[in-house]
Amino acid sequence: MGKITHFFNKIGVAVVELTGTLRVGDKIRIKGQVTDFEQTVDSMQIEHEQIEEAKPGQSIGLKVKDKVREGDEVFLVKE
Repeated sequence: MGKITHFFNKIGVAVVELTGTLRVGDKIRIKGQVTDFEQTVDSMQIEHEQIEEAKPGQSIGLKVKDKVREGDEVFLVKE
């Protein structure tokens, strides 16, 4: 579904390189060696533009509720 490529600690935003489609409202799980939490996608951006949906191959900015690390994986949680 995706991988964290960068994390901006001060603003709590992760850059995610997508391998699948992601929409606002989707529930995701971010998992790594020390990271493991779920959250709902409230908003995402590409080049500072608010978007509702991102497709595979795109890199997006995603507000995250906890610290993430480069290489952490992002999974879509099926309801």
